[in-house]
Amino acid sequence: MMVKVKQSFEVKDCALAAIATGKHAENLKELRNIIVTIQPSSLYYHFWGQLLRPRFDDPEYNNDFAIWARHALHDGILAERLGMLDPVEFPDLEDLRRELVDIIEEHLDDSEIVPWCHTDQQYHFITSQIVVFNTNKTIERPRELVKAVPSMTRSSVFYHFIDARRRTFGNMDDFSAWLYGFNNRYVDLCNLLSTVDPFFSTLSELRQQLTDLFTGYFGE
Repeated sequence: MMVKVKQSFEVKDCALAAIATGKHAENLKELRNIIVTIQPSSLYYHFWGQLLRPRFDDPEYNNDFAIWARHALHDGILAERLGMLDPVEFPDLEDLRRELVDIIEEHLDDSEIVPWCHTDQQYHFITSQIVVFNTNKTIERPRELVKAVPSMTRSSVFYHFIDARRRTFGNMDDFSAWLYGFNNRYVDLCNLLSTVDPFFSTLSELRQQLTDLFTGYFGE
């Protein structure tokens, strides 16, 4: 695979700006109906946004839909099913949307009543826009990743390893997209990067995984 890229890697940082959609659901059927038509950026926020939001505990589930099912609907079975969804396993957000809708519809078919929540626990749909910042830092050689990655902010790791999959050819992370430009010299390293699933880790844990991977590969 040949990808023409710049020889220097420009380190970026980012913030995920949350924007209210004005749409909310009080029961599971309403949730399903809104998910069918909500903009993809809202799905992105409700699956990935939790990584960039302040967290004061270790949540039991990694996406907002599962958390709502557990704590607002008090439906542990649905929460478990939704909590198993890994967006990394889907080619795009539309495929993820279809699977999400299928799970909810199957649960509705199996339920004798439509699960409701209290009014003050409605599910509020949020959309998002990513804001990108220049850090004025560059990486000139792949070996420099060993020291560069540990010093990256968590949001920088998010931008380059998670958000990149929406921007790059082949839905790969920015590190792999850059490494493929070195005449396929680092194909083995790119293959190792492709095995890292960022969804069930914190960004700090993900940064450490990447650090260990680059350190092990370059023998430092």
